Amino acid sequence: MDIVTLAEVAGNLNVVGYGLAAIGPGIGLGILIGKTIEGTARQPELGGRLQTLMFLGLAFVEVLALLGFVAAFIFQ
Repeated sequence: MDIVTLAEVAGNLNVVGYGLAAIGPGIGLGILIGKTIEGTARQPELGGRLQTLMFLGLAFVEVLALLGFVAAFIFQ
């Protein structure tokens, strides 16, 4: 194998790695938003507080997705 082939394989692995890193936050967002809607349905008076906490959790989950994106470039 020559250097170009190895570079192409490494580039493809980075794309696969980022795809796998994006699956986790995607599942996390689905669970987070679903549980917030469920909690609001059970106790509508807490809807505003639950929404605030959901957006805080959403920020943390998105940071994980961005870390996966940045790691793909760092570990090239």
